[in-house]
Amino acid sequence: MKDKIIPDDIKKILCIKPRGIGDIILSTIILENLHSFFPNAQIHYLTEEFAKDSVISHPLINKVLTYNKDDSLFFIIKMIRKEKYDIIFDLYSNPKTAQLTFFSGAKIRIGYAYRGRGYAYNIKSKIGRGDTHSAEHNLELLKIAGIPIISKNITFNLPKESKEFAKSFFHNVTRNKFLIGVIPSGGWDSKKCPKDKWIQIMKSLSKEISCSFLILWGPDDFEDAKFIKKEIDDSLLAPKTNLIQMAGLINQCNLVIANDSGPMHLSAALGIPTLGLFGPTNPKKHGPYSNNSDYVIKSDLHCIICNKLLCPYNKECFHQMDLNEIILKAIKLLKIND
Repeated sequence: MKDKIIPDDIKKILCIKPRGIGDIILSTIILENLHSFFPNAQIHYLTEEFAKDSVISHPLINKVLTYNKDDSLFFIIKMIRKEKYDIIFDLYSNPKTAQLTFFSGAKIRIGYAYRGRGYAYNIKSKIGRGDTHSAEHNLELLKIAGIPIISKNITFNLPKESKEFAKSFFHNVTRNKFLIGVIPSGGWDSKKCPKDKWIQIMKSLSKEISCSFLILWGPDDFEDAKFIKKEIDDSLLAPKTNLIQMAGLINQCNLVIANDSGPMHLSAALGIPTLGLFGPTNPKKHGPYSNNSDYVIKSDLHCIICNKLLCPYNKECFHQMDLNEIILKAIKLLKIND
């Protein structure tokens, strides 16, 4: 029998989601629900150091604990136990986070009972990853704990640094009616739309609407971003940014077109109309999660949603993607005809 949760008794909550910028941003879907059910509790997050900017500015998060990949399990457990949490939500539930949860000292430990990990939790969800969107999968831990779902919002709060960085970058920049952000990044090589396809998309959009492009990039995408910039006249190449700075630039866009990536989820969380380009991953599970977003996928391709890190078929899923569908959905998201 699971422990009964009395909201007034809960003073400190820890949510564990250590890595994956997009995954951490999607996990913010739980926050308004936790705050509503536990109005007097502090909400903390545990992430790896590199990923802390995903949530550090969120108004409902009181503290972000961080660790580095090389830190010992003992060090992390000691850091967690020092906080004396009442509840742990292990939103990651891998073998390491299961151990962290089990030794946390928290009376109530909630997680997914994946194989070999159920021991760590006294309230556990036996639901697999299933076909629901990965954002909503986070809500299963709230449901199993009897916490009402009053919100399905994912959010990213823009700190002052974001706004100042964007203001400085766009100072004296002349742009057309619409600014379209283009993000050729992707955590896997197979998720990255080829640069020649990006050029086709951007040139086609330029023929249809008055627009400028802002090309945003990560460390592994700079050469592709430079190549695209050379081929597109009315485009800006973003400077090197951290996540907070990139958020400020994205927030200035009228539309973002992106591969399945952390920045795509960041764009959706900011409320920017977002169009995702999908090949190896399933957009029904991993697409941009907002009311003003959409995706394009070559759904009838023999190898579509292969989940391979490297493509064995020369990225047919992107090369054969319907250009007209991309343009029509982009224009619809821009609400040009409204």
